[in-house]
Formats: sequence, structure tokens, C-alpha cells
Amino acid sequence: QVQLMESGGGLVQPGGSLRHTCAASGTIFSINAMGWYRQAPGKQRDLVAAITSGGTTNSADSVKGRFTISRDNAKNTVYLQMNSLKPEDTAVYYCYANVRRLGIPVTENSWGQGTQVIVSS
Repeated sequence: QVQLMESGGGLVQPGGSLRHTCAASGTIFSINAMGWYRQAPGKQRDLVAAITSGGTTNSADSVKGRFTISRDNAKNTVYLQMNSLKPEDTAVYYCYANVRRLGIPVTENSWGQGTQVIVSS
């Protein structure tokens, strides 16, 4: 089993900042990509940002220049620094990790429980 424990999120005014943390634990052999998706009410879940074990990043155009993803491979932890937040960033943010478990020859996606971000004045 693999667990992803998220922290961060909350209520912030437009222009403010928040930091998400997501730590993976369990029977992990290796982790490929880690990152976040988000889902606003009535909308599909979309990729926010992702980072490979080698440090290559990918992010949605809507967050480029405002959100920064980073990772500590030794701690199996990924971080999302969100700056210059806008009301349209309001959503539930879900951490994910593409994990190869001990003794399992394939990778699978594990998901966090989701954390709410509300950007409002």
C-alpha cells in the first residue's frame, strides 16, 4: 500500500500565497512523476504541475510564472508553491504519485485525499 499525505491549502485573498506539501509513504520501490491535479466545482480534474524524479517539470499554462513545483526524492515529498493566487485557482487540489511498489513490476498512480483552496476577498 502507498499513502499520500497532503498538507497546505486553505482560504487566501487574491494575490496571496499558499504552499502545498505531499509526502508518499508505504511499500515504495521508486517514484516516477509526482504532482498535482485540481478540480473546480462542475469541472473536470486538470493537471496543475508535475515533476519527474530527475527534476523535469511540466505545468499548466494558467499557472506558469505563479506556481513552482519542487521535490525531495530522499523524502518522497513534493511541494507546490502557489503565488499571486487568483479566484480562478479555487479548487480541490489532489496530489498524485506514479509509484512502483516493492515486489510489483509495474507502476501505478496513487492519490492524496485532496485539499481545498479558496481564493476570495
